Amino acid sequence: MGCCDDPTEPVKINRTDVARIQELHGNLVRDLFTCDPEKVMLKQLKQASTYLTELAALNAFYVSVREQAIKQLEKQSLTVLQQIIDREPESKIGQSAKQRIEYLNTDHGLLGKIFN
Repeated sequence: MGCCDDPTEPVKINRTDVARIQELHGNLVRDLFTCDPEKVMLKQLKQASTYLTELAALNAFYVSVREQAIKQLEKQSLTVLQQIIDREPESKIGQSAKQRIEYLNTDHGLLGKIFN
């Protein structure tokens, strides 16, 4: 009876997981209300998914958050970096995106470090 997951069954959530998520959410909301939102965003960016990092690089309100997000993007996000350059080629953010693309297109592995 318990060999396979039944997609028609509702997902059972552990109460401790719910409590942990509620606490994390509460802490985030508290930080947003009582701290500098820019610092809170920079802190959250460190653990964000690739999608959220790309979103921050494209649209974050604070320039520092956008720049940090751009620095975190990897090769799979080259189209997002190009999109930033196309939207704002002469801005500081556009220049950061260009630099990140150049960095990602050079080999920075062990052999790249030896021969560059």
